[in-house]
Amino acid sequence: VGLLRALRANTGEAWLRRWASDTALTAKSSTSFNSMVGRRNIRELVGDDHRRVRAMMVQFLKLDIVRSYVASMDDEVRHHLRAHWDGRTSIAVMPSMKSLTFDIMCTVIFGLGRADHAAVRRELSAEFQQLVRGIWAIPVNLPFTSFGKCLAASRRGRRTVGAIIKEKRAKLESGHSSPSDDLMTHMLAEGLADEEIIDNVMFMMVAAHDTTASLLTFILRHLDGNRDAYGRVVAEQQKVARSKAPGEALSWDDLGKMKYTWSAAMETLRLVPPVFSMLKRAVEDVEFDGHLIPKGWQVLGAMNLTQQDPAIFPEPSRFEPARFESPIPPYSFVAFGGGARLCPGNEFTRVETLVAMHYIVTGFKWKLADGCDGSFSRYPMPSPAQGLLINIEPIDTTTTVAAGISK
Repeated sequence: VGLLRALRANTGEAWLRRWASDTALTAKSSTSFNSMVGRRNIRELVGDDHRRVRAMMVQFLKLDIVRSYVASMDDEVRHHLRAHWDGRTSIAVMPSMKSLTFDIMCTVIFGLGRADHAAVRRELSAEFQQLVRGIWAIPVNLPFTSFGKCLAASRRGRRTVGAIIKEKRAKLESGHSSPSDDLMTHMLAEGLADEEIIDNVMFMMVAAHDTTASLLTFILRHLDGNRDAYGRVVAEQQKVARSKAPGEALSWDDLGKMKYTWSAAMETLRLVPPVFSMLKRAVEDVEFDGHLIPKGWQVLGAMNLTQQDPAIFPEPSRFEPARFESPIPPYSFVAFGGGARLCPGNEFTRVETLVAMHYIVTGFKWKLADGCDGSFSRYPMPSPAQGLLINIEPIDTTTTVAAGISK
């Protein structure tokens, strides 16, 4: 634990580049994780198989395509806030953000729209909420254990995804869809086997759901505790809002004006990384600081220690988004991984986060509810007490928009 921080202190950036190169040390998942997600997921693949699947995902999530998702994300965020925030005086943020990110994932990545796939979305959501609890469970497969119950949910979820694949294959073969429609259709067009598609869909559900929900939850928590940063985010987002006509969706250019908001998100990821560690396996003998890490040994790097190194981030426990307004040393911020294992969906996460933050900040004022101290635990993701219960007050946006139109 803490190996990444020790590596930087003792051997510097050169070793961290080797850590991220996926040659001497390659990614390794737990037995429970692979049981829930499937062993052909992108994290577990190595060598040519990993490069093949990663290239396919990068192709689908490349910048030019992510730009086209802004309008769909805008629609999902506004729908969620109307349905779950409007008319209420308090909200448990984490459950709300999990619901939001799941809906965005279903619509944008998997092509399961609200209107025509409502039942399937509810079914997948129920099974996913169960199976994700088993990722760190003790792998004892008995009907009454947590692992056994979560594994059963994983099997049901896999059957649901399998049925969706059949539907999408039929549409692709009949010419009623194209590879650019969604990730599953894209993987079918690339020739991936059904089992490999299912494994990577399950992986994406984990990677694109809980992590972004955690980021959105904790950025609200930290902004509540730093009113100066909160004020800068509000000013930035209101400036964007004043440039829009009533009901007009955000554009790609609008997101480019949200630099401080994204710095606040990066600082949140530094302080509370959704995934606190990276497990790797030595594929060859590795020497470190005069010690031998034998081939086959497993190494755990703790990101929450690496990203709070005072030599890189002065006063590391302080929430200060301005840190990210200037370049930071390579491999010192690893919330999205690095090197060959850099998250292919990091730009997707940026867009999703900024769209959500825009409508939350311009639509509501918030503060921690009485009795909610903002504390959290890990199981294994950061889990705030009471789901981070906040009191909310709607903002009259008509005045803001009218001011922008009259300019």
